[in-house]
Amino acid sequence: MKFQPDTASGVNLVTRQEPGRLWVGTTPHTQSVLVPWEGEVLPWGASRPEELTEAHFAQIAALRPEVVIFGSGERLRFVSPALLRPLIELRIGVETMDTPAACRTYNVLVSEHRRALAALLLSPPAPPSA
Repeated sequence: MKFQPDTASGVNLVTRQEPGRLWVGTTPHTQSVLVPWEGEVLPWGASRPEELTEAHFAQIAALRPEVVIFGSGERLRFVSPALLRPLIELRIGVETMDTPAACRTYNVLVSEHRRALAALLLSPPAPPSA
């Protein structure tokens, strides 16, 4: 799915997303990433919700976003509330949705000048069926 790019300079926008791959601006990513409203896109070392640990959410907390849009993969899956503790303690909002919806929501929030961060899980695409 291709998204309409915004012209805001210095803001990270997801410009395209498909199973196992997304683009922030013109840069493709094939592994899970943290996309802050501005600055460097960071690798996020998990591809499925079951692989997430407290350290993954501490990494988000260190960036101090206003809100986190958590993209749980190709389908909606929630993580344990205990993993969200570092964010809750800092009063950082968290919304969970599938990764395609998270990309769209993140773009809307940053276009509204919100300090949003997209935490996006990307699973490798399924092999083609024979």
